[in-house]
Amino acid sequence: MNIIIIGCGKVGSTLAEELCEEDHELTVIDKNPQKIQELCENLDIMGICGNGSSIQVLSEAGVEEADILIAVTGSDELNLLCCLIAKKVSQCHTIARVRNPIYNKEIHFIKKQLGISMIINPESAAAMEISRLLRFPSAIKLDTFSKGRVELLKFKLLPEFKLGGMTVAQIMDRLRCDILVCGVERGEQTFIPSGDFILQDLDLVSIIASPKNSNQFFKKIGVHTHQVKNALIVGGGTLGYYLAALLSDMKIRVTLIESNRERCEELSELLPSVTVICGDGTDKKLLLEEGLTEAESFVTLTNLDEENILLSLFAKKISHAKLITKVNRIAFDDIVDGLDLGSVIHPKYITSDYILQYVRAMKNSVGSNVETLYHILDGQAEALEFAVREKSAVTGIPLSELKLKNNLLIACINRNGLIQIPRGHDTIQPGDTVIVVTTAKGLNDLSDILQMK
Repeated sequence: MNIIIIGCGKVGSTLAEELCEEDHELTVIDKNPQKIQELCENLDIMGICGNGSSIQVLSEAGVEEADILIAVTGSDELNLLCCLIAKKVSQCHTIARVRNPIYNKEIHFIKKQLGISMIINPESAAAMEISRLLRFPSAIKLDTFSKGRVELLKFKLLPEFKLGGMTVAQIMDRLRCDILVCGVERGEQTFIPSGDFILQDLDLVSIIASPKNSNQFFKKIGVHTHQVKNALIVGGGTLGYYLAALLSDMKIRVTLIESNRERCEELSELLPSVTVICGDGTDKKLLLEEGLTEAESFVTLTNLDEENILLSLFAKKISHAKLITKVNRIAFDDIVDGLDLGSVIHPKYITSDYILQYVRAMKNSVGSNVETLYHILDGQAEALEFAVREKSAVTGIPLSELKLKNNLLIACINRNGLIQIPRGHDTIQPGDTVIVVTTAKGLNDLSDILQMK
């Protein structure tokens, strides 16, 4: 497809890289010539230096022939204006990044009135992901499908679980839980395991199940599954605000530390049930005074990755809190992964996943849409949810008879709200939604799971 991206910051660059891998024709627009040059040198794309809300610049980028325009500059207003102008001069779909909480309350009105196909709020989406993790603190990562009916959870296989050295099939026989082990990370390696795959202590294991069945599984291996009672948040920016509001609604006691006095006063008015502390979140004495040693969760959301990492390492040393660390830059992600920072949140990846699922759904809007998409197993695999609209090469045939691509699992079938972990005799039917886990990137349609003849 022909795609225009306006804004080459962290989200725009990440999107360009991922869409480029999927062989789309890309044009990027940014006012900064250096950013354009860097992206064009690394990727096979066209770059234009200019203002994305200019009709002349958009025409030069080929907006009349574009399928999608994505506006992810640092300004909400500019993003909305770019989309509005694009809709006036072309038939393309438009996606805008809008972050301001004021607009967030009016998102449906803005979307409808301006004719924007999709509005994405990275901070709100990241806050939602963090709140899920605090509801289930034993998980390192938790993604949801089918409107929350299915969960994909990642956890560390600790020696006390006594599962190391057992095959996936032996674990299923022993625990008798309706879950599916769909991914394993071991050092630099990632696996989509079969039944005879042997798990080892300290593996990062991803399972898929309904919330009820995943709870049952974790209870059987002795893992705490209740949501945290309190949270200490460092950083009162937009993400801090969204998260504090969500946690308050979940009846979690929240203490938020922010260094800017004016912002503290604003947050105190917006969040009456949250304890807002004006102070330096990197001050050890302040953290101890605010109860870090007894906190059940500690979330670092400052604008400096280094601060977030050091604060999490300090909290790990002196407390048993569930740690959540925000990291924006990923140049040293291999080092970050080795630091055991609890759950690491990358807002830009959350944003790009939402946009990618929309792009893939557009590519095939008849047979089976991509409803949900997550990058999992440290970005080495994808978990996709397809809505099956009609009969195809994969429907009505027992799964054991389908010639599936290598390193691919059909992980779950949702049939009219009934969640089932499929076995070999099960079939996919029109009307189902199907979750697939695979290392094969770029699946657009459910029939793509089959090996090429």
